[in-house]
Amino acid sequence: MPDSGTLKISILSSVGMIPIENALISISTTGAPETTLMQVTTDSSGQTDILSLDAPDVDLSLQADNLIQPYAEYNILVTAEGYEPVYVTGVEILATRLALQNIVMTPLAITNEPEETIVIPAHTLYGTYPPKIPEDEIKPIDETGEIVLSRVVIPEYIIVHDGVPSDSTAQNYWVRYKDYIKNVASCEIYSTWPESTIYANILAIMSFTLNRVYTEWYRNMGYDFTITSSTAYDQKWVYGRNTFDNIDYLVDTIFTNFLSRPGVRQPIFTTYCDGNRTTCNGLSQWGSKYLGDQGYSAIEIIHYYYGNDMYINTAEVVSGVPSSWPGYDLTVGASGDKVRTLQMQLNRIARNYPAIPKIAEDGVYGPLTADAVRTFQGIFNLPQTGVTDYATWYEISDIYVGVTRIAEPG
Repeated sequence: MPDSGTLKISILSSVGMIPIENALISISTTGAPETTLMQVTTDSSGQTDILSLDAPDVDLSLQADNLIQPYAEYNILVTAEGYEPVYVTGVEILATRLALQNIVMTPLAITNEPEETIVIPAHTLYGTYPPKIPEDEIKPIDETGEIVLSRVVIPEYIIVHDGVPSDSTAQNYWVRYKDYIKNVASCEIYSTWPESTIYANILAIMSFTLNRVYTEWYRNMGYDFTITSSTAYDQKWVYGRNTFDNIDYLVDTIFTNFLSRPGVRQPIFTTYCDGNRTTCNGLSQWGSKYLGDQGYSAIEIIHYYYGNDMYINTAEVVSGVPSSWPGYDLTVGASGDKVRTLQMQLNRIARNYPAIPKIAEDGVYGPLTADAVRTFQGIFNLPQTGVTDYATWYEISDIYVGVTRIAEPG
């Protein structure tokens, strides 16, 4: 493997969203699982340093007709005092990209299992999966029926049914909306592709998802979930899989967006397919990659596949957020209630993440507040600017809600 990628691992307790310090992590390849390549431990934020790992040549992930697996697969074994060990196999490392692997460990006091094993299957562009069953892009809605949404709302959670709809034995998972989109995008496309291509694909993934949310598609069939992990019915999602930093950041910056057509209230059900082994009446993933290579912007890629009347819309409501985005970046010199809210949330997060310095809750955005923001951004894989932009505001909100919630749903 002539190239290399990088990996950052974050370890949390399933109780209280507490980072696990001094967790021991052993890394091996899937081809030689008994041979440990490296061992590392986590810091006070439950995280490792950025680790360099061998990966196949980056060009392998840039060609649709390539038959060689374009990513390396690694195993991660995590042990920590008082916790059930976790073994993740199939962690995907792409050349030139930073992979992010989040692992949640269960205290031994609430589990009798000797070890949790998470298996990450082949990427959808490399493995074999059922093609999408065609559906209309606009769903008929009986406005007087069971539909409860009168406008598009970004949900706090997506309930993912890990199987086909009719499989009653498949598990349901409560997944934060942004985490769900990051997971699906990392399953469906390669993070080595052009940014405009990744942006266009994330828009399609989000609009597809929000159509399921808005129309309550599965609930109106009598099911108790939002969406499935089956590629035949929905889009691929894999419990416990790694994501990639550039995909994560794009989702953080555009997560309230979706695709619309004039005069249609619901988000458009944006069908897509790989465009190589399967074709569809929608976006071609490989085709969008080649358009990105040619300099097409995200909206130009969307227009190419869905028509010129498709446009990017924004949801006005984000569920589960204590305080909405102020509408402008907060930086040194800013003041007011939004700054005080930010400071209060950072101080609460710092009780779980002690690397974040405590600050005065005085409503004044000074250098110390900027330093606390910069540390938060480093822990949660955002550009370390010290400025609270849109992505940083909502990530702070999400983590604050996570550390203050007494009991997670599900």
